[in-house]
Amino acid sequence: MTRTKRRTGRRHPLAAAALLALGLVFTGGAYAALSTGTAQAEVDPNSQQTIEEGKKLFQANCATCHGLDAQGTGNGPTLIGVGAASVDFQVGTGRMPMQMQGPQAQQKPAQFTDDQVKQLAYFIASLGPGPEIPSDHLASGGGDAANGAELFRINCAMCHNVAGAGGALTEGKFAPPLTNVSGVHIYEAMVTGPQNMPVFNDLNISPEDKRDVITYLKYVQDNRSPGGFELGSLGPVAEGLFIWIFGLGTIVAITVWITAKSN
Repeated sequence: MTRTKRRTGRRHPLAAAALLALGLVFTGGAYAALSTGTAQAEVDPNSQQTIEEGKKLFQANCATCHGLDAQGTGNGPTLIGVGAASVDFQVGTGRMPMQMQGPQAQQKPAQFTDDQVKQLAYFIASLGPGPEIPSDHLASGGGDAANGAELFRINCAMCHNVAGAGGALTEGKFAPPLTNVSGVHIYEAMVTGPQNMPVFNDLNISPEDKRDVITYLKYVQDNRSPGGFELGSLGPVAEGLFIWIFGLGTIVAITVWITAKSN
């Protein structure tokens, strides 16, 4: 007599774990898709909501020094008319809010997200006209590196070094190195003149020439010294010191060794 195989209704022991894993995969994928979409959304500079969010951030983090209406106090200058580019540079590079008082603001990790930096920048821009955040076309490079190198040597190398390695100034101030600095922040520094840097407006250096300068700096960053040790790209002083200490030291050591052997 053939027995009919009856179903017991039991599930496989791994079925629950498989369903849980499948649910997690779908949930994580949906979250990642939504997060990516949110991250790619740009902050609208003309949105009233952007201005309001920027105002809240400003009053909570910046008003102590710059005043509730950004009119300035004894601890900080007015920000009316500095433009979005100045705020994007100072806050985006972590120089503001200042970590401590000193000859100049030190660069550090940014305290705010990119969106929050833009909200702060557009709030300040709404208070008065000033330099705007540059377009990707101008800040991404892709210009004439040779022309940029000439412009940089004429206008910038006396402080930042011809290779953008930075240099010391007076009274504890310094020109920072320009390695690993984004094209946006380089452009913003040129049009706003932060710290001790002069302002290079469009009459001094045109927007396309600024793009060429950025192109040159990116070329220097991507093509390090092919001849060996670059010694920080600090020029003849560092190179002469290296030769004096190691080169002349080696000659003296060999001389002493030969003299000792001859005796």
